[in-house]
Amino acid sequence: MGLLLHCGAESATLDELASIPLPKETRTYKPVAHADLANMLSSMASDMLPENELVNTQLGLARDGQKMFGLHTFKNGHADLGLSIGFRNSYDRSMSIGIVTGSSVFVCDNLMLSGDLKILRKHTSKVVSDIETLALSAIFKSRANFNQIKQDVSIMQQIPMSDDEAYRMLGLIYGRGIITPRQIPVVKKEWLKPTHDAFEDRNLWSFYNACTESLKTAPPQSIMERHLALHDCLMQN
Repeated sequence: MGLLLHCGAESATLDELASIPLPKETRTYKPVAHADLANMLSSMASDMLPENELVNTQLGLARDGQKMFGLHTFKNGHADLGLSIGFRNSYDRSMSIGIVTGSSVFVCDNLMLSGDLKILRKHTSKVVSDIETLALSAIFKSRANFNQIKQDVSIMQQIPMSDDEAYRMLGLIYGRGIITPRQIPVVKKEWLKPTHDAFEDRNLWSFYNACTESLKTAPPQSIMERHLALHDCLMQN
């Protein structure tokens, strides 16, 4: 199973998502079903992005189904990258609904996120219509985000990087709280001896993927924010 589920979550199917009991609705709280969110996003994306084919859906549950994480990946002819839509939800009110778009790197199942994380902070009476608005906004911008990521990849591939430059950048992303002390050795290992031949070139693109490999051990509830922060940090420095 994929990158969202390496730490703290177990892979799941849509049927398993649907089997988790929905919390009771109250005057101030309206829960959103995990399966409904996943199905709405895949259906909406298929309608709005007809040139893209849904090729993979990754779903995960944590804390006995109280937290849900998912990723829909679409292919549109690009050999290396697929357009992705990440999402999360909770029944225990510990985590806001979130939707984000980006790209998956097919060779290694790494995730690249760019742009904004669309968050719905309250499960109020208007939550369903609010989610639809967030989803429409995210999917509408997904083409632009994907095209920007393709440009960013091209730029990163053209920026050479020495070991010392990689170590300095590693210190920066650690200092900014993007990775943890336990993830530093993962980045170093993937930089010095890449698991995948595609990242043997000594450039920023290879370093980026060494970092995203380490983020597979990030807590699921923060993985979207950390991927966004990583992308911003590497493209700005």
